[in-house]
Amino acid sequence: MPKSRLAASVALPLALVFLTACGSPDETPKPEQPSASAQAPALTRDAIETAVFAAAPPPVANGQATPSAPDPAIARAQILLDRANFSPGVIDGLGGDNTRQAIAAFEKAAGLPEDGVLDAEVFQRLTAGDAGKAMADYTITAADLAGPFIGQVPSDLQAMSKLAAVGYATPLEALAEKFHMTEGLLRALNPGVDFSKAGQTIVVAAVAQTDLTADVARIVVDKTERSVRAYDADDRLLAFYPATIGSSARPAPSGDLTVVGVAPEPNYTYDPDRVSYDRGDRKVIVPAGPNNPVGSVWIDLSRDTYGIHGTPDPSKVGKTFSSGCVRLTNWDAEQLASRVKPGVKVSFR
Repeated sequence: MPKSRLAASVALPLALVFLTACGSPDETPKPEQPSASAQAPALTRDAIETAVFAAAPPPVANGQATPSAPDPAIARAQILLDRANFSPGVIDGLGGDNTRQAIAAFEKAAGLPEDGVLDAEVFQRLTAGDAGKAMADYTITAADLAGPFIGQVPSDLQAMSKLAAVGYATPLEALAEKFHMTEGLLRALNPGVDFSKAGQTIVVAAVAQTDLTADVARIVVDKTERSVRAYDADDRLLAFYPATIGSSARPAPSGDLTVVGVAPEPNYTYDPDRVSYDRGDRKVIVPAGPNNPVGSVWIDLSRDTYGIHGTPDPSKVGKTFSSGCVRLTNWDAEQLASRVKPGVKVSFR
């Protein structure tokens, strides 16, 4: 993971180096929601750069999503929302609940009606504050290919515990996460590219590992909306993040907790004596890495075994259930972790 973003949090104390996290690596999916129009224009760099707005999503049929191809306008909006710290989660050009909620949060901050619809007015506000290009060129470096890359990530905790590090599966996965994109979108924008060869220039989303503008004074975890909001000492919204938050069987806590500390690159410990979900009867310690069950960073909370953390699968954030903890994409969790300190209040509602 990027070292610069978490530099401020490395010194924060955390009593448990081997974390006993509440989150099981398995998640139960909820029904998908509709995304962009199936009549989307062809996905190219120029189409994304020149897109101005997208139509409202189509209706849901029998609780299932309407299949669609990536939409250039939605991809551009997701990139601009990401840069404005209204995270849509992973950038996929498809939209869906995470993007609609990010748009609604942006609308509220901009004083617009909160309908979560991507329209010309939302685009005007987004582009008025950010005239930069949505896409960028990036040359794959030797460092990008240094790994370790582990191929298929084991689903079994015992098998995972035998790895030296739970690294990315492939260079493609590492590059996609570096630019907050799905592997599918990165491939679509770079047809025929071999992502395992250094020196190649690829087209990527122009996102940056930006810092928040102030320290986080309080965090609000909305279990119904499945979101996390961070506020500064003047109660100004610093960032909005989509989140996976508990389930009906293993709900997240309610009320107020506090941040205890931050652990960059955490181990993951399954201890059957301390957690309520069943992953076997033996204690297992899984080494650190971005595909670790708690991702690249852990924000420890004042209730034992609970925290806010990253995830090995950013595309599932907000679209599945967890075992009680709060999961963000690795890049969102890193951004939040870089500006929190022990004692910050975390309100679950």
